[in-house]
Amino acid sequence: MGNTSSSHKISAQDRAILDLKNQRDKLRQYQRRITVLTDRETAIAKECLARDDRRRALLALRRKKYQETLLSKTDAQLEQLEQLTSQVEFSLVQKDVLFGLQQGTKVLQAINKEMGGIEAVEKLMGETEEARAYQEMPLQEISQMLAGQLSNQDEDEVEDELEKLRQETEAITLPKVPTAPPVVAEGEEEGDKGEVEISAARMKTRAAVPAS
Repeated sequence: MGNTSSSHKISAQDRAILDLKNQRDKLRQYQRRITVLTDRETAIAKECLARDDRRRALLALRRKKYQETLLSKTDAQLEQLEQLTSQVEFSLVQKDVLFGLQQGTKVLQAINKEMGGIEAVEKLMGETEEARAYQEMPLQEISQMLAGQLSNQDEDEVEDELEKLRQETEAITLPKVPTAPPVVAEGEEEGDKGEVEISAARMKTRAAVPAS
């Protein structure tokens, strides 16, 4: 019995693999949900540009970039930990794996807080008071939330996306300027010429009649 019990004992490596799987599953859930959030952030940016509110549009895109960056970094970290965990000499890297799992848990908690849960997504998607309150959140408050969260490259990519959205918005809202002169129907053109000739003939007739 003792040998059977010891043979089924969960090792530190087994526990680490299980923790990794759980974190992976959570990450996949967040990736599906965040697509809804990022799409909504893009829509908010377009709405802000349509009313010439560039600052709020930029903040919406910065928040979107931050959400995407969180998931991307966590995904890469979990992949690296997965490779370490599968090594035969697990005892040599156990400390690094456990530390990485702790960090992964913290990041996943940060993602969950950032997303606010699925209820927040549903509120944001609707035409509710909560959705309007989010869109009307003070600019300074949003800026403080994102302070130091994005790299210079991230900021450049956000600016590029903003410019692209601005061009798309202007293309939709501005009327097209005609590039060719208006086409006059042949019948209308002849009718105009006829009226001019009749008017000229009347003037000649009046000039020829002597005053009484």
